[in-house]
Amino acid sequence: MNEIAAPCFQPLDAGPAPRRITREVRIGNVAVGGGQPVVVQSMTNTDTADVASSVKQVAELWRAGSELVRLTVNNPESAAAIPRIREKLEMMGVEVPLIGDFHYNGHQLLAGEPACAEALAKYRINPGNVGFGKKKDTQFAQLIEFAIRYDKPVRIGANWGSLDQALAARLMDENAQRSEPWDAGHVLREALIRSALDSAERAVELGLARERIVLSCKVSGVQELIAVYRDLARRSDFALHLGLTEAGIGSKGIVASSAALAVLLQEGIGDTIRISLTPEPGQSRTQEMIVAQELLQTTGLRAFTPMVTACPGCGRTTSEFFQELAKVVQNHVRTRMPEWKALHPGAENMTLAVMGCVVNGPGESRHANIGISLPGTGEAPAAPVFVDGEKTVTLRGENIAQEFIALIDRYVETRYLRA
Repeated sequence: MNEIAAPCFQPLDAGPAPRRITREVRIGNVAVGGGQPVVVQSMTNTDTADVASSVKQVAELWRAGSELVRLTVNNPESAAAIPRIREKLEMMGVEVPLIGDFHYNGHQLLAGEPACAEALAKYRINPGNVGFGKKKDTQFAQLIEFAIRYDKPVRIGANWGSLDQALAARLMDENAQRSEPWDAGHVLREALIRSALDSAERAVELGLARERIVLSCKVSGVQELIAVYRDLARRSDFALHLGLTEAGIGSKGIVASSAALAVLLQEGIGDTIRISLTPEPGQSRTQEMIVAQELLQTTGLRAFTPMVTACPGCGRTTSEFFQELAKVVQNHVRTRMPEWKALHPGAENMTLAVMGCVVNGPGESRHANIGISLPGTGEAPAAPVFVDGEKTVTLRGENIAQEFIALIDRYVETRYLRA
């Protein structure tokens, strides 16, 4: 009788692919590209002219982890508000760089509000709507001249929802002359990439340094985004901003963004990211920050807060206590992280486990820095706790949650020495 050989599992390479080295771009006090960690950013959805609301939301996004914040600058009132927003944020100790999002009339707004041009840390220009017809080249050049005058970097951000129609039409005509024409999707992707690359080269010709340019080519389809950025990365060494545009609401937006960006980030592509979620009615804008951070942390690129491994539950875990404890632990570490970041550097790398029964509970808990294996249905009412793989204590009674939280706090105090 032939014996069946035991499966041989080959260990995966540690971590994602090496980062694609791009030109480093300084945006205020933040470095993007050049091998620096991937930067997380977001965008306000307030009326920029409403200074109080905009200041409040920028501060919320910054506290949630946004390292760059973009604001719409679409009229003279919003342009005039930017310096006041910057001033109030500085008074609050919020030092996040602000990005101005310009469409159609950016050249006029920067000319009319020099203080806005100075207060912003970066300008975002959409080559698809910077101008039309004969005015396009002139207005694009004016924006680049402002960037040079005020020493500001620029993101040239093409978007398939506002694609340069003249360029797209020209590429369609060229494609028709091919012996083996591309399909329409290929031509559209090429138009998007060419819009960004050609605009970047024009900016360089006008005198803007390559180290002052970030590129993006956003689409709302997962496979299209992956294809576009793979090609864009192959054809340039500019720093790249990743994001699935109009990703959607709730789980759809989270899943679609994660599916697209995770592939690219694992291939070393991308220097700064935004998760463009449609907020649930009444919900905070900060949800997209949590998703962005967790995406980078679960792919092994950065660490922001201790990660909690938790049992999904099954017929052995009819009690909801392990679910409640996992939520309490997750909320606790997120609340404490700003303090830990300042006083206990390294705590963000801590791993925690909250498990619900004896099947995988003890084993999974041993893999974490601190893990607890709660009793499943019919098991003895005891919860062993494991610290760095060793069983240290067994918790019982009504105060398990408080006692486990105390153990986590004590671990941080002793394991991650005060800065």
